[in-house]
Amino acid sequence: MVTLEQFVTDFARGMKLADQRQPVAVNARRKIAFQAGIGPHSETETVKLVMIELAALSPEAYRQYRIGVPYPEKSRQKCDLCLGKPPSWEWAVEVKMLRLFGDNGKLNDNMLMHILSPYPEHRSALTDCDKLATSGLQGQKAVVIYAFDTPHFPVEPAIRAFELLARDRAQLSSRFSAGFKDLVHPVHTYGLVVAWEVLDRQSPRD
Repeated sequence: MVTLEQFVTDFARGMKLADQRQPVAVNARRKIAFQAGIGPHSETETVKLVMIELAALSPEAYRQYRIGVPYPEKSRQKCDLCLGKPPSWEWAVEVKMLRLFGDNGKLNDNMLMHILSPYPEHRSALTDCDKLATSGLQGQKAVVIYAFDTPHFPVEPAIRAFELLARDRAQLSSRFSAGFKDLVHPVHTYGLVVAWEVLDRQSPRD
């Protein structure tokens, strides 16, 4: 069974491998191609591209996985990634992207909402802790954030803020992290993958 520490290291490696193929994402609304690289891709597409690389790189560890697994008691909600075989998954993983700048190099002011919002409607990394803790999915559970870093807007403060808020909602393991760099996109050139195991549910503080 893959440890969470190993998965984080492998996910970061998968980001680099997928990026080397210079994939091109397309704006869903305007149907305009972004610049080449994994950076502009959506969370779902990024997970798909990374898992294709990992399944080829380490088939014994990543051959069996599924993307978009319905939660047993909330079938309209889906877990981003499950490793192993159903129903006793090895890992149930919710994945969030932290990308503060767009393909055009402009700041995305709404991105922190996807990490820190306490409202379930926003489907943030923070509320993912609640979903996993009460999911009914078997196996170990984790939240993963892959973040594209920049010199003037470093992602560490946002990740630290997530940790502080999330520990009011769930019992988290220590943080695991691994970096990636030298990506082909001119804006999304480097970053890191961070993850925590969601161990138990705790009631939010008053």
